[in-house]
Amino acid sequence: AMDPQQRLLLEVSWETLEYGAISPNSLKNSQTGVFIGINSSDYLQLQLNHKELDAYAFTGNTPSVAAGRLSYYLGLQGPTLAIDTACSSSLVAVHLACQSLRNQECSLALAGGVNLMLAPQPYAILSKMQALAKDGRCKTFDASADGYGRGEGCGMVLLKRYEDAMADQDNILAVIRGTAINHDGASSGLTVPNGLAQEKVIKGALDNANMDPQRISYVEAHGTGT
Repeated sequence: AMDPQQRLLLEVSWETLEYGAISPNSLKNSQTGVFIGINSSDYLQLQLNHKELDAYAFTGNTPSVAAGRLSYYLGLQGPTLAIDTACSSSLVAVHLACQSLRNQECSLALAGGVNLMLAPQPYAILSKMQALAKDGRCKTFDASADGYGRGEGCGMVLLKRYEDAMADQDNILAVIRGTAINHDGASSGLTVPNGLAQEKVIKGALDNANMDPQRISYVEAHGTGT
């Protein structure tokens, strides 16, 4: 009855802790936070279509339990959240994890997201919305953009306050200087971006990082091309 997304989160989170040189068994009763971006419920749709639901269908398919199962299994007692902000869910999870660390709510944080494509209904709905590219490829920022190609997988990062990571002699792969979050607000349509609002959130992230834009040499952008 358990959504494979929950199992994938368990597996990848365990690997993430191992890559961070932390024994997963050592975190019981620790103030470790869990912040999970999760948006889809394909597996529940399959169960509704093909079988009679049992008691485990609730815990197996509820997004909050996807995050809570991690804390339950590892014995973590920090903030534990499932986050759904559509395409930005994983990045918002990282943003909230950083905020929680800065506010001393947790000393360590697992943050990331998961998505598996398991049912046909989302494809049918997205096709009716004309959101999917006919060739299955994203052509972001291109005049030929006609939709996006769906993807699946799981990604997790292990976050700690910089001074703590230095004191613990951790292998630091990257430093998050600053983050920001907002919403497009009113635009020409519910799913249509608002360029001015997106410019504002980029400025907010730069201000939060106390960084001059001229110092940035690489930009990774998400855009479905819909």
